[in-house]
Amino acid sequence: MPLDRSFIRVKTMLLAPDIDGTAHAVSLNQPTIENPLGYHRLVGGSVELGETHRHAIRREVREELGADVHDLELLEVVENIFLIDGVVGHEVVFVHTGRLDPLPATTGATLTESDGSVVPVVWRSLDDETEPLPLYPDVAGGWGARLRRRLH
Repeated sequence: MPLDRSFIRVKTMLLAPDIDGTAHAVSLNQPTIENPLGYHRLVGGSVELGETHRHAIRREVREELGADVHDLELLEVVENIFLIDGVVGHEVVFVHTGRLDPLPATTGATLTESDGSVVPVVWRSLDDETEPLPLYPDVAGGWGARLRRRLH
């Protein structure tokens, strides 16, 4: 069933670096009209009614990756207006950083979306300029570079 994009959604996502502080876990999503090679998205999902964004990111990470989040920190709240297969989407995203425990495997890791689909999880360089696929929300790439400088 297609996702209803007729309203603004509230999302919460996590920029979760690896132990070395050089990469972070993202989902690898199927090609779209706008991104024919696919795209990366931060781990996370929707904030449910009556739930705080902090509770939602912990729940989403547990559901998607079977991991806990430690040292959770809000980085920024962004408004994300985008096209996906020609359909307008609009979301307000709470972007966090934190440590995953356990970390996803370096190869073969997956997450399960709310619709039951299984999506690969890959490690993306915090040095976003070297990555061939776009990252959404697109503000996350700038935060990756800033986080890398802060960690080193």
